Formats: sequence, C-alpha cells, structure tokens
Amino acid sequence: MPAISRRSLLGGLALLAASRSVAAATAETLSVEADEGRVTLNRFASGRSGKRPAVLVLHGSRGFDLRPQAYARYADALTADGIDAYFVRYYTPADEQAFETLHTRERREAYESGRFDAWAARVSSVLTSVLAGADSSGRIGLLGFSLGGYVAAAAAARDERVAALAVLYGGMPEKIAPQVKHLPPMIELHGEADRNVPLASGEQLVRLGKSVGAAAEIVRYPGKAHGFDFADNDPTTTDAVSRVAGFFQARLSPA
Repeated sequence: MPAISRRSLLGGLALLAASRSVAAATAETLSVEADEGRVTLNRFASGRSGKRPAVLVLHGSRGFDLRPQAYARYADALTADGIDAYFVRYYTPADEQAFETLHTRERREAYESGRFDAWAARVSSVLTSVLAGADSSGRIGLLGFSLGGYVAAAAAARDERVAALAVLYGGMPEKIAPQVKHLPPMIELHGEADRNVPLASGEQLVRLGKSVGAAAEIVRYPGKAHGFDFADNDPTTTDAVSRVAGFFQARLSPA
C-alpha cells in the first residue's frame, strides 16, 4: 500500500500564497509512493472533526502554479463543505523535462496520449493512501481541469473506488474510451466557445457516462472560452465553483 510522507516545506505553503485564501492557511505538503516515483500533493483539510470525504484535484497542463488563486477557490469551497482537498501533482520529473521540449500542440498531444495510463495509475496510488487515512470517510471524488480532466476521467473509469467525478473543459482520452465499462456519477462544465478542448469532447464524455449507467450531466456556458472559471471577477466563476462544490457535497455525503 502506498504510504504518505509529510514534509514541512515552505514551497508547499507558497503554492496558494498569492490567493490569500482560507485554504492556504491549512496547506500541508505530502508525498505518496507510486510507479515512476513519488507523487507530491498539497492537502487542505476541512476544519470539521471526525471522518471526512475527500476530493483529489488534478491540474491542467501548466500545473497549479499558473493561476494558484483559481484552484484555491475550489479548495476553499470544498473545505467549507467539510471535504478535504488534495492538489495532486501527477507529473513525474521526466514529464516536466519532456514538456520543456514539446513546442507544438501536435507533439504535446502525442506525448500526453502515451501518458494517460501512467498518470491514471499514479492518481490511483494517491487515492489508496488517502482512503487509508484515519480521517477518511471512505468516500472520494476526482476534480480535473483540462488535461487533468482527461486524467481524472481515465482514472475514474479504471478505479471503482472513485465515488464522483467533476471535469472542467476536459473529456475521455480517445484510446481509453472504447474500453470503458464503468464511470461514477459525474458533472462536466464546459464553455461553448472553447477552442482548446471543444465542447464536443465534454459532451462525448457525458454520453459515455450515460452509456455505462452513470448519472451524468453537462453544464454549458455560452460564449465562454477555455479556463473560463479562472477569471477573478466573473459571475460565471462563482457559478462554476458553487456547482462543483454542491455536486461533491451531494455525492460524497453519507447516504
């Protein structure tokens, strides 16, 4: 069983320093044993006592550091609802080095296509460790953004311990979709003007979920582009965060 180790690193706390969020005050840097090396994550614990559900948050292609305050909003909303949030840095050092040399979209997408299985397995290793924690209620969800949405969908399809899946402007990897036999309840949020990941990709994921018996819905945002929820002063951002937090609250709460 993968084990979580704890480190007191200023870098872990600095992840969300710019956001001045409530969650940043409770950030804790952890690492989990996994194939291809340890996975680093930041834990944002809810202030509630007792056993709690958790959500693993998977970043987009540029990681959490691009817009830390945007990810922090979700951590704040989840912890306020009594749900622990874990920001999972699923890239390996080799991935990070590779991305520095992939300067075209075609090369980057080809690389990503060959890595979805490994990334999904690394997420499952984190899931195992979180579920084994003394404060775990046994209920866990995945929240993925863009590339992280694809990784979350792939992991949820292969790991039936995932109780809920939320994807923002993502989809299911093409090579994995034909193999899918199971998906948990899910919600997809997608801008209709997204040129990075077309709306059709999100719609296909929802159709796939329904085809295997999952409760699945899509929320479309007219006129909104990729990463629409990263805007600091847009009512759409508030709506997206509220919907995601409400979805997990409903799906991860005790029956």
